Amino acid sequence: MRITALSAALLAGAATLAGCATTTASGPDTAAAVTAAPAAQPAAAPRYGAFGFDAAGMDRSVAPGDDYYAYANGGWAKATPIPADKSNYGLFNVLDDQAREQTRAILEEQKGIAGSKIGTAYATYLDQAAIDAKGLAPIQPWLTKIKTVRDKPGYAALVAEAQRNGVDGPIGTYVGIDDKNPTSYAVNMGQSGLGMPDRDYYLSADAKQVETRAAYLAYLTKLLTLAGEANPAQRAAALLAFETGIARVHWTRTESRDSEKTYNKTSLADLARTAPGFDFARYLQAAGTPVDTLIVAQPSAIAGTAKLIAATPIQVLQDQLIVRSLENFSGSLPSEIDRTVFAFTGTTLAGTPEQEPRWKRAVNFTNRALSDEVSKLYVDRHFPASTKAAADELVKNVIVAFDKRIDKLDWMDPATKVKAKAKLAAFTPKIGYPDQWRDYSSLDIRSGDAFGNALRANHWAYQDNISKLGQPIRKWEWGMTPMTVNAYANFGMVEIVFPAAILQPPFFDPNADPAVNYGGIGAVIGHELSHHFDDQGSKYDLEGRLTTWWTPQDVARFKQRSQAVVAQYSAYEGMPGVKVNGELTLGENIADLAGLTMAYDAYQASLGGKPAPVIEGFTGDQRFHLGWAQLWRRNYRDAELRRRLLTDPHSPSEQRVAVVRNLDPWYAAYDVKPGAQLYLAPKDRISIW
Repeated sequence: MRITALSAALLAGAATLAGCATTTASGPDTAAAVTAAPAAQPAAAPRYGAFGFDAAGMDRSVAPGDDYYAYANGGWAKATPIPADKSNYGLFNVLDDQAREQTRAILEEQKGIAGSKIGTAYATYLDQAAIDAKGLAPIQPWLTKIKTVRDKPGYAALVAEAQRNGVDGPIGTYVGIDDKNPTSYAVNMGQSGLGMPDRDYYLSADAKQVETRAAYLAYLTKLLTLAGEANPAQRAAALLAFETGIARVHWTRTESRDSEKTYNKTSLADLARTAPGFDFARYLQAAGTPVDTLIVAQPSAIAGTAKLIAATPIQVLQDQLIVRSLENFSGSLPSEIDRTVFAFTGTTLAGTPEQEPRWKRAVNFTNRALSDEVSKLYVDRHFPASTKAAADELVKNVIVAFDKRIDKLDWMDPATKVKAKAKLAAFTPKIGYPDQWRDYSSLDIRSGDAFGNALRANHWAYQDNISKLGQPIRKWEWGMTPMTVNAYANFGMVEIVFPAAILQPPFFDPNADPAVNYGGIGAVIGHELSHHFDDQGSKYDLEGRLTTWWTPQDVARFKQRSQAVVAQYSAYEGMPGVKVNGELTLGENIADLAGLTMAYDAYQASLGGKPAPVIEGFTGDQRFHLGWAQLWRRNYRDAELRRRLLTDPHSPSEQRVAVVRNLDPWYAAYDVKPGAQLYLAPKDRISIW
């Protein structure tokens, strides 16, 4: 099961593997006529600027052909500091802050309503003084249980219990759609066990990574000290060595995004034989998923980790679970624990000077614990039916444009085109919010029990996930809340999903010029659509099944074009000395290129053959490309940008904007000539869809 999102998640848990199956509805009719665009100059004022774009944020001293990001966004970038509680800041964050302010108002009202679970959860999390007064007493029974396990079979069961509690161990499982049988669920197993974001943090000789490892060792030492453990420095060093061993056997992120290589259906007997050292049968039994067959994503990593577990002293294994437990529950534990975790994960790893205010984190917690209970109230208050209807029309228009582009492809065989169009017709677009909500009646939320609320919420989410086994696919389920500023494509469900919070300016503004909306949310819609036809999504058929439905010639021609994308982005330097990983970011880069191309076609079709008006001195084509560029206004702290370049499948904002250099209309719009820094000769401009 695969989902791929527009942007790195802004909220923790925004798109977890345990929650990515979603709802179905009738797919749009791709034969339908393109809906006419609204008037070019709407009566009501748009949120940004005179026509939906903040022209004051431009830097017109920069030639658009030399640096389109700076031309469109340079003034904003220079004038906009990163808030002290953020690692990066852009228009995604603006909308995220807005959504959390709106949610806060709802939760503050709910605090005064007797029996309101969301009000109780929010108020209890807010009360740091009460949490501090309890110290480590609430989590102590769990920490004691970790330390009482004395053998490796007992440890396997402990890892399963930790997972129920929301604590990551060295091996992880979840229940998700079976990629090769999308009408059923399966247990999926994947590599885990790293406390830092990626294997390179453990293995790279880069000076910054060496410095980060030293900080991590100090952090592990402090957490073990705060937990009251003896010999913390020595034990921290042993734990770092264990995780370094895990990092050595882990697959890279590029390897792990390959849908075919990570689909390895395996019997439990074969797993025990090929990965000795860990009691998988006992683990799965304790996890509540005693299956005979499961899907293993990274077999060699699982085997390598099992071997390490067998060779590692039990105390080191226990210490890892102690540390992960303190991290995962830090917000519900004493301030010193919370500050220590943030100092490393927030400041060292992401460069963020200050932790977010307690109320923001309380909103985040409540959204995670009782997401649908909050979502119902948010949608009712902040997502009008008119926005949903307008977004539906835009989706239909972009699908029509994509359908027509398939007809014109010179690299795809005619028979494959028929299948591609059938897959496009099978899409389920989901707009705003789910058609059905989860039932939290069995989740016990208690006033004054912040740790218990977090633990029980994790138990509820875990049980909800594993209860899918043997049940019909939950076509109604979403992998993001309506309050999430993001969008995603779910390959197994053949769907594209747009939460309510992203259907706002600058992404979508009913009062903005259509060109800006098509360059904004239109390109986002195209981005998510095209994910289903990118280097991984193209491996799934119209039913969401991982299978081969392209001819070998189609695959070869597509790969030739996609390798040009890899080469183009690999040449970009995201920050001094660190280049973009063109292989890791391939799917997102293809989606940006295809999405913007489709959106442009849909915009042109919406004009009905009439020329677009000039507004504030900008042509329609110029406004379209400015609408795209505006989405990606973002300033990064150095540590955060470095982390993203290593771990994020999305390119940094400047490179995402630079995709315009592959589109012929952009050259015509700005009269970009040879010699400009972004100029590509027509033969070198990449076109896939």
